[in-house]
Amino acid sequence: MFISGEKMVFSSLSISKSIQLFRYTAVGCFLVLSIFQKTIAEEATAARDGGVRQHLPVADVRHPTVHEVDPSKVSMPEDDRISAPAGSPNVVVILLDDLGFGGPASFGGPIAMPTLGHLASNGLRFNRFHTVALCAPTRAALRHGRNHHVLNMGSIPEIATGFPGNTCRLPNDTASLAEILRLNGYNTAAFGKWHSTLGRETTVSGPQDTWPTRQGFEKFYGFIGAEENMYEPTLHDGVTNIDFPDHEGYHLADDMTR
Repeated sequence: MFISGEKMVFSSLSISKSIQLFRYTAVGCFLVLSIFQKTIAEEATAARDGGVRQHLPVADVRHPTVHEVDPSKVSMPEDDRISAPAGSPNVVVILLDDLGFGGPASFGGPIAMPTLGHLASNGLRFNRFHTVALCAPTRAALRHGRNHHVLNMGSIPEIATGFPGNTCRLPNDTASLAEILRLNGYNTAAFGKWHSTLGRETTVSGPQDTWPTRQGFEKFYGFIGAEENMYEPTLHDGVTNIDFPDHEGYHLADDMTR
Protein backbone atom coordinates (compact mmCIF):
# COMPACT_ATOMS: atom_id res chain seq x y z
CA MET A 1 0.00 0.00 0.00
CA PHE A 2 1.45 3.34 -1.07
CA ILE A 3 0.95 6.45 1.07
CA SER A 4 2.37 9.72 -0.25
CA GLY A 5 4.24 12.12 1.96
CA GLU A 6 1.69 14.81 1.23
CA LYS A 7 -1.07 12.54 2.40
CA MET A 8 0.86 11.75 5.55
CA VAL A 9 1.39 15.44 6.23
CA PHE A 10 -2.31 16.12 5.70
CA SER A 11 -3.22 13.33 8.09
CA SER A 12 -0.78 14.62 10.68
CA LEU A 13 -2.28 18.10 10.45
CA SER A 14 -5.78 16.67 10.83
CA ILE A 15 -4.80 14.71 13.90
CA SER A 16 -3.08 17.75 15.38
CA LYS A 17 -6.13 19.92 14.82
CA SER A 18 -8.37 17.21 16.26
CA ILE A 19 -6.27 17.01 19.42
CA GLN A 20 -6.30 20.80 19.74
CA LEU A 21 -10.08 20.89 19.21
CA PHE A 22 -10.52 18.15 21.80
CA ARG A 23 -8.47 20.16 24.29
CA TYR A 24 -10.65 23.23 23.73
CA THR A 25 -13.78 21.12 24.03
CA ALA A 26 -12.52 19.45 27.20
CA VAL A 27 -11.69 22.83 28.73
CA GLY A 28 -15.13 24.10 27.75
CA CYS A 29 -16.80 21.07 29.32
CA PHE A 30 -14.73 21.55 32.45
CA LEU A 31 -15.83 25.17 32.67
CA VAL A 32 -19.47 24.25 32.15
CA LEU A 33 -19.18 21.47 34.71
CA SER A 34 -17.51 23.81 37.19
CA ILE A 35 -20.22 26.42 36.74
CA PHE A 36 -22.89 23.74 37.11
CA GLN A 37 -21.30 22.42 40.31
CA LYS A 38 -20.98 25.96 41.65
CA THR A 39 -24.64 26.65 40.87
CA ILE A 40 -25.75 23.47 42.65
CA ALA A 41 -23.55 24.29 45.65
CA GLU A 42 -24.88 27.85 45.83
CA GLU A 43 -28.44 26.59 45.57
CA ALA A 44 -27.82 24.06 48.34
CA THR A 45 -26.48 26.79 50.62
CA ALA A 46 -29.37 29.11 49.78
CA ALA A 47 -31.89 26.35 50.41
CA ARG A 48 -30.52 25.82 53.89
CA ASP A 49 -30.74 29.57 54.50
CA GLY A 50 -34.43 29.65 53.69
CA GLY A 51 -34.17 30.19 49.95
CA VAL A 52 -36.25 28.60 47.21
CA ARG A 53 -35.72 24.85 46.88
CA GLN A 54 -35.98 24.18 43.18
CA HIS A 55 -34.30 20.77 43.14
CA LEU A 56 -35.02 17.90 45.52
CA PRO A 57 -33.27 16.37 47.27
CA VAL A 58 -31.17 19.42 48.12
CA ALA A 59 -27.49 18.73 47.40
CA ASP A 60 -25.06 18.34 50.28
CA VAL A 61 -22.98 21.37 51.17
CA ARG A 62 -19.34 20.93 50.12
CA HIS A 63 -17.14 21.38 53.16
CA PRO A 64 -13.61 22.80 52.87
CA THR A 65 -10.73 20.39 52.41
CA VAL A 66 -9.01 19.40 55.66
CA HIS A 67 -5.20 19.26 55.61
CA GLU A 68 -4.70 18.64 59.33
CA VAL A 69 -3.74 15.06 60.20
CA ASP A 70 -4.43 15.32 63.94
CA PRO A 71 -8.17 14.61 64.42
CA SER A 72 -8.18 16.42 67.77
CA LYS A 73 -7.44 19.66 65.92
CA VAL A 74 -10.23 19.28 63.38
CA SER A 75 -13.61 20.65 64.43
CA MET A 76 -16.84 18.98 63.40
CA PRO A 77 -18.59 20.64 60.45
CA GLU A 78 -21.83 22.52 60.96
CA ASP A 79 -25.03 20.53 61.04
CA ASP A 80 -26.26 21.31 57.54
CA ARG A 81 -29.24 19.00 57.49
CA ILE A 82 -32.30 20.39 55.78
CA SER A 83 -35.01 21.77 58.07
CA ALA A 84 -38.44 23.10 57.24
CA PRO A 85 -38.40 26.84 56.45
CA ALA A 86 -39.14 29.17 59.35
CA GLY A 87 -42.85 29.58 59.93
CA SER A 88 -43.78 26.45 57.99
CA PRO A 89 -47.24 25.19 58.96
CA ASN A 90 -47.99 21.75 60.29
CA VAL A 91 -49.75 19.63 57.68
CA VAL A 92 -52.42 17.23 58.95
CA VAL A 93 -54.44 15.21 56.44
CA ILE A 94 -57.33 13.10 57.76
CA LEU A 95 -58.99 10.78 55.25
CA LEU A 96 -62.26 9.23 56.42
CA ASP A 97 -63.77 6.46 54.32
CA ASP A 98 -67.45 6.79 53.40
CA LEU A 99 -67.85 10.29 54.81
CA GLY A 100 -69.73 12.51 52.39
CA PHE A 101 -68.53 16.02 51.58
CA GLY A 102 -71.75 17.55 52.93
CA GLY A 103 -71.84 15.46 56.11
CA PRO A 104 -69.77 17.40 58.68
CA ALA A 105 -71.12 20.63 60.13
CA SER A 106 -67.88 22.35 59.14
CA PHE A 107 -69.03 22.02 55.51
CA GLY A 108 -72.66 22.87 56.19
CA GLY A 109 -73.81 19.34 56.99
CA PRO A 110 -75.95 17.99 59.84
CA ILE A 111 -73.22 16.01 61.67
CA ALA A 112 -71.63 17.84 64.60
CA MET A 113 -67.90 17.09 64.67
CA PRO A 114 -66.37 19.67 67.06
CA THR A 115 -62.75 18.56 66.75
CA LEU A 116 -62.89 18.47 62.96
CA GLY A 117 -64.64 21.83 62.99
CA HIS A 118 -61.88 23.31 65.14
CA LEU A 119 -59.22 22.04 62.74
CA ALA A 120 -61.14 23.39 59.77
CA SER A 121 -61.65 26.82 61.32
CA ASN A 122 -57.91 27.11 61.99
CA GLY A 123 -56.75 25.63 58.71
CA LEU A 124 -57.63 25.51 55.02
CA ARG A 125 -60.77 24.07 53.47
CA PHE A 126 -60.60 22.59 49.99
CA ASN A 127 -63.73 21.92 47.97
CA ARG A 128 -62.50 20.76 44.56
CA PHE A 129 -60.90 17.42 45.31
CA HIS A 130 -62.44 14.64 43.22
CA THR A 131 -63.08 11.42 45.10
CA VAL A 132 -63.41 8.16 43.21
CA ALA A 133 -65.95 6.50 45.54
CA LEU A 134 -63.31 3.82 46.04
CA CYS A 135 -60.76 3.61 48.83
CA ALA A 136 -57.34 3.01 47.24
CA PRO A 137 -57.78 5.31 44.19
CA THR A 138 -58.91 8.20 46.38
CA ARG A 139 -56.03 7.69 48.81
CA ALA A 140 -53.44 7.57 46.05
CA ALA A 141 -54.81 10.67 44.31
CA LEU A 142 -54.87 12.62 47.57
CA ARG A 143 -51.34 11.61 48.58
CA HIS A 144 -49.79 12.33 45.17
CA GLY A 145 -51.95 15.12 43.78
CA ARG A 146 -52.50 13.25 40.51
CA ASN A 147 -55.28 11.49 38.68
CA HIS A 148 -55.71 7.97 40.03
CA HIS A 149 -55.23 6.37 36.60
CA VAL A 150 -51.87 8.13 36.22
CA LEU A 151 -50.96 6.40 39.49
CA ASN A 152 -52.14 3.00 38.15
CA MET A 153 -54.86 3.01 40.83
CA GLY A 154 -57.95 2.60 38.69
CA SER A 155 -59.40 0.26 41.31
CA ILE A 156 -58.47 -1.36 44.60
CA PRO A 157 -55.45 -3.72 44.83
CA GLU A 158 -57.67 -6.75 45.45
CA ILE A 159 -59.09 -6.56 41.91
CA ALA A 160 -56.10 -5.13 40.03
CA THR A 161 -55.74 -6.13 36.37
CA GLY A 162 -53.11 -5.87 33.66
CA PHE A 163 -54.87 -2.98 31.95
CA PRO A 164 -52.98 0.34 31.85
CA GLY A 165 -53.82 2.50 34.83
CA ASN A 166 -55.29 -0.42 36.73
CA THR A 167 -52.27 -2.46 37.86
CA CYS A 168 -52.22 -0.87 41.34
CA ARG A 169 -48.43 -0.57 41.10
CA LEU A 170 -47.45 2.99 41.94
CA PRO A 171 -45.05 4.35 39.28
CA ASN A 172 -41.57 5.42 40.32
CA ASP A 173 -41.80 8.86 38.72
CA THR A 174 -44.63 10.23 40.89
CA ALA A 175 -43.53 11.71 44.19
CA SER A 176 -45.96 11.86 47.09
CA LEU A 177 -46.75 14.99 49.08
CA ALA A 178 -45.15 13.30 52.09
CA GLU A 179 -41.90 12.73 50.18
CA ILE A 180 -41.78 16.37 49.05
CA LEU A 181 -42.33 17.54 52.63
CA ARG A 182 -39.73 15.10 53.96
CA LEU A 183 -37.12 16.36 51.50
CA ASN A 184 -37.94 19.88 52.68
CA GLY A 185 -37.08 19.05 56.28
CA TYR A 186 -40.46 17.95 57.63
CA ASN A 187 -40.89 14.96 59.92
CA THR A 188 -43.57 12.76 58.37
CA ALA A 189 -45.79 10.00 59.70
CA ALA A 190 -48.85 8.00 58.67
CA PHE A 191 -51.29 6.21 60.95
CA GLY A 192 -54.15 3.83 60.31
CA LYS A 193 -55.26 2.27 57.06
CA TRP A 194 -52.90 2.21 54.07
CA HIS A 195 -54.56 0.08 51.37
CA SER A 196 -52.27 0.98 48.48
CA THR A 197 -50.18 -2.18 48.24
CA LEU A 198 -50.87 -5.37 46.29
CA GLY A 199 -51.73 -8.33 48.50
CA ARG A 200 -48.73 -10.35 47.35
CA GLU A 201 -46.45 -7.50 48.50
CA THR A 202 -47.80 -7.16 52.03
CA THR A 203 -45.62 -9.87 53.56
CA VAL A 204 -42.29 -9.39 55.31
CA SER A 205 -40.50 -10.64 52.19
CA GLY A 206 -41.72 -7.60 50.24
CA PRO A 207 -41.03 -5.88 47.98
CA GLN A 208 -41.89 -2.93 50.21
CA ASP A 209 -41.42 -0.01 47.83
CA THR A 210 -45.15 0.81 47.99
CA TRP A 211 -45.30 0.66 51.78
CA PRO A 212 -45.67 3.96 53.67
CA THR A 213 -42.02 4.12 54.75
CA ARG A 214 -40.96 4.05 51.08
CA GLN A 215 -43.55 6.63 50.08
CA GLY A 216 -42.27 9.56 52.11
CA PHE A 217 -43.45 8.63 55.60
CA GLU A 218 -40.66 8.21 58.15
CA LYS A 219 -43.05 6.62 60.65
CA PHE A 220 -45.98 4.29 60.04
CA TYR A 221 -48.29 2.68 62.57
CA GLY A 222 -51.34 0.88 61.29
CA PHE A 223 -52.40 -1.86 58.88
CA ILE A 224 -51.49 -2.36 55.24
CA GLY A 225 -54.63 -3.99 53.85
CA ALA A 226 -58.20 -2.88 53.16
CA GLU A 227 -59.85 -3.64 56.48
CA GLU A 228 -58.94 -4.83 59.94
CA ASN A 229 -60.44 -5.88 63.25
CA MET A 230 -60.40 -2.69 65.32
CA TYR A 231 -60.25 -4.70 68.56
CA GLU A 232 -57.64 -7.29 67.56
CA PRO A 233 -55.81 -5.76 64.57
CA THR A 234 -52.81 -7.02 62.66
CA LEU A 235 -50.47 -4.07 63.06
CA HIS A 236 -47.23 -2.86 61.53
CA ASP A 237 -44.77 -0.44 63.04
CA GLY A 238 -42.87 0.64 59.96
CA VAL A 239 -42.40 -2.65 58.11
CA THR A 240 -42.35 -4.77 61.27
CA ASN A 241 -45.36 -6.84 62.21
CA ILE A 242 -46.19 -6.29 65.89
CA ASP A 243 -48.67 -7.64 68.42
CA PHE A 244 -51.49 -5.27 69.25
CA PRO A 245 -51.64 -4.01 72.87
CA ASP A 246 -53.87 -6.68 74.37
CA HIS A 247 -55.71 -4.94 77.18
CA GLU A 248 -59.35 -4.51 78.13
CA GLY A 249 -61.16 -1.91 76.10
CA TYR A 250 -58.51 -1.72 73.37
CA HIS A 251 -59.55 -0.01 70.14
CA LEU A 252 -57.26 0.85 67.25
CA ALA A 253 -58.66 4.37 66.84
CA ASP A 254 -57.69 5.19 70.44
CA ASP A 255 -54.31 3.50 69.99
CA MET A 256 -53.41 5.62 66.95
CA THR A 257 -54.20 8.91 68.66
CA ARG A 258 -52.08 8.23 71.74
